[in-house]
Amino acid sequence: MKSFRSEGGHPLVQAIPARRCLSCGEPLSGRRRKYCSVSCRQRLHRRLDQRTGLLVALNARYATFYFTRRMVVLDMVIGEDSAVHSFMYPRCPDAVPAEDFSRMADSLGRLWWAARHRSRRRYLASRSVLAEAIQRRNGRLSVVPAMVRQASVRQDALTCLNIDRASLAEPDLESRIKRAFRRQAMQRHPDVGGDGAGFRRLRQAYEDLLDWAEAPSFILRRGFVDKWFYDATRNAWVQPLPGGR
Repeated sequence: MKSFRSEGGHPLVQAIPARRCLSCGEPLSGRRRKYCSVSCRQRLHRRLDQRTGLLVALNARYATFYFTRRMVVLDMVIGEDSAVHSFMYPRCPDAVPAEDFSRMADSLGRLWWAARHRSRRRYLASRSVLAEAIQRRNGRLSVVPAMVRQASVRQDALTCLNIDRASLAEPDLESRIKRAFRRQAMQRHPDVGGDGAGFRRLRQAYEDLLDWAEAPSFILRRGFVDKWFYDATRNAWVQPLPGGR
């Protein structure tokens, strides 16, 4: 498998435009912010987790996955090295990124096993695969994210009330939540033609956010808002973090 380079030796990568699903790349509509559906996100997540054996074989400490209309991109940091190894694979017509990633991972896996049979040494097999990557000496931060403190608030509660996550840090949060609830209730209450089940979800989101505003809690996470992230300590992929789009 050959990678693609620009004239200056850097990857020919342009980010997926804003408001496109981070699992399939299709345009988003309405209030959905990152995915067109739960099943679409889960399909890519399963494919990524099914191919972690390749990352283990290459001794990848961290990795990221993202895609454009023309290619899928797998970046990784090997062990404690500061360099970034980038693998890029052309997209197939009418294929979703999950399928393109599987083809790329399978191609790299076959290369690894072929080299393993020839050399009988795992490190030589890994070296053969890494030789196919574009190596960047400066770029570790694009693959190794800092630890981020995030509010332990469900994104669907924020979406239901049409509240931005950044508003959670505002001093008048409780007033914002109440104003947002009144605005949505004027449209969703059954007395004005709204759906009963939808209004109950709105009410639950309102109560959940008020509870959080009264006693804020946070979690520490690693990840990126615009691409999938792999951490070897968990041997699992993490979906893009909330926010940022």
